[in-house]
Amino acid sequence: MIQSTEPSSAGAKIVGKGAATAAGPGPDVMAASTLDGNSVMSSDGHDVGSLKEIMLDVTSGRVAYAVLSSGGFLGIGDKLLAVPWSALTLDTDNRCFRIDATAEQVRNSPGFDKDSWPSMADRVWASTVHQHYGREPYWSNDRVSDVGPSGAIPPGGVDAPEAGGVKL
Repeated sequence: MIQSTEPSSAGAKIVGKGAATAAGPGPDVMAASTLDGNSVMSSDGHDVGSLKEIMLDVTSGRVAYAVLSSGGFLGIGDKLLAVPWSALTLDTDNRCFRIDATAEQVRNSPGFDKDSWPSMADRVWASTVHQHYGREPYWSNDRVSDVGPSGAIPPGGVDAPEAGGVKL
């Protein structure tokens, strides 16, 4: 099983030498399309599917889920699984994702049909998905900040950036 010292609501982890050997922007910042179709390996070493979609929480600007295609053959008979982004580790050496779950756990994951997607913004549904993978929901560390009606942080607000101990 992959062990992490990061908070469970953090983003995907990265392992391997990719950052040192990658040409271009990866692996810390990558185009989502470059990850499409990447294999997903379970913690017990089984290929449990491939990355089908990366779902964004548009209002917060965070990656919410990876959608895996699992089972089936050539897209026929497969089921789709929403996996919290924080349950994945990008393995740059093996060019795949690793999921912090066994193949059996993935097989028993709540899935959905490609023609009947759940409402991923429904926090009740989303909480059960995160709970299944032993992760805190990605929004759990959200806090209400001192933000004005326009969305701007007011001067001197609690979230105002500092420069040399002086609020900007």
